[in-house]
Amino acid sequence: SDVYKRQQNGQELLTETGDVYGDLAIEYLNAIDGVGREDLFYGYNGDDIPTPETERSYMIKWLELAKENGKKVLVIDYCTTKAFIDSSYAKNFGKGYISFATKKELDVIPEYPEKPYNVNDSDITNLMKAKNFLYLINPARFTNKEEYLNALRATRYDLLIIDLFFNEEILTKEDVSSLREKANGGKRLVIAYMSIGEAEDYRYYWQEDWKPGHPDFIAEENPEWKGNYKVKYWDKDWQKIIYGNDDSYLKKILDAGFDGVYLDIIDAFEYFENK
Repeated sequence: SDVYKRQQNGQELLTETGDVYGDLAIEYLNAIDGVGREDLFYGYNGDDIPTPETERSYMIKWLELAKENGKKVLVIDYCTTKAFIDSSYAKNFGKGYISFATKKELDVIPEYPEKPYNVNDSDITNLMKAKNFLYLINPARFTNKEEYLNALRATRYDLLIIDLFFNEEILTKEDVSSLREKANGGKRLVIAYMSIGEAEDYRYYWQEDWKPGHPDFIAEENPEWKGNYKVKYWDKDWQKIIYGNDDSYLKKILDAGFDGVYLDIIDAFEYFENK
């Protein structure tokens, strides 16, 4: 099947200049199918905190640019109260975006709403057809892999964005294939999360002696996420870990049969710009 690629945040990459009115970054646009944006309406300064109007307006300009150029827009709002959840779904729908309301830990299948927003039993054969999605990349609350997979199978979302691993166990092609049917019938897409702007010390590639400055591409630890380290993403040794060879992270995702990849920390350039 087609491999769908979408990136989270860092929307400034959509133009050559990083200005919303700049020339489009055509090569980049051609390489992705959608964009993701966290905390558009809620969560910019914490769960259940409305995003400031100035920040939201700035984000929306970029999301509209993506939409105008045929890219699907996915929004993750961090909110847990019913009023904010309802507001998030309604506001995003009004903009023509698909969205998911959850808490920042990204470790649960929400109990509310009882059914996904815009639930349907249609076959979702490409990203543009998706009307809702689940974003769950931290499966630590589940006792074992089968419990985790069964919980995902029981959902009715059009699109699942999950990690390649259950804890440290890589999902198999059979595991991924078993998730492709919604509980109410109809096919769905299954996408793998991959961070490309930070190294994570719980990943298979991490070596015991790694620390900031060793290897050279490891920068400082992210103070908000323990165990995550900013990386010099332009470094060839880091890139070899991520893609371009049979031992790469991306190859493992493809071998597991995912429909695509959801790239995170593509806004790592902001960290290095401020250094």
